[in-house]
Amino acid sequence: MELRSRHKDAFVERHGVKLGFMSFFIKAACSALEKVPAVNSFMVEGEKGFEFERHEYCDVAVAVGTEKGLVVPVLRNSESLSFAGIEQGIGELAAKARDGKLTLEDMQGGTFTVSNGGVYGSMLSTPILNPPQSGILGMHNIIRRPVENPDKPGSGEVQVRPMMYLALSYDHRVVDGEGAVTFLRHVKECIENPERLLLDV
Repeated sequence: MELRSRHKDAFVERHGVKLGFMSFFIKAACSALEKVPAVNSFMVEGEKGFEFERHEYCDVAVAVGTEKGLVVPVLRNSESLSFAGIEQGIGELAAKARDGKLTLEDMQGGTFTVSNGGVYGSMLSTPILNPPQSGILGMHNIIRRPVENPDKPGSGEVQVRPMMYLALSYDHRVVDGEGAVTFLRHVKECIENPERLLLDV
């Protein structure tokens, strides 16, 4: 939030779009998908039964609200996009959704989904998988809450800080609990320390 606040005006001036939170979360999700590739995989039926289909790219489906309901267009090759590219892509897809101009191609082929229920005030939810995808990340409302100072663990010092709950729903046939938690922790670390996204760590 501090990073966004410091640079939002310069970002708009340079790129012509607002710097939102979705670009941070999509960049963090792409980084986590690289770290835990099972979350970016499908279980598909092959000649010898079910097989795993792994993806070397991140086609991230993004939930967009319209007057006629929720649609989930796909932002192709999100892993290769800059923050500005992500924000521009989301803006274009949202405009097409509002104007009723999304095509079937816009809606098909996502390998992972990010849903932001927080824009509707949700504090916590269980996002529903979009098969054959194996994972969906749910973002929720940012609310200031009293928490122990993370810079001084064990101190008992309490601060009021902006907090967001994240939820990952996943296909347990493809992703085990360790992988799911590893994925969520990586997203959390990237969001809390966004320089990790710049350094790719």
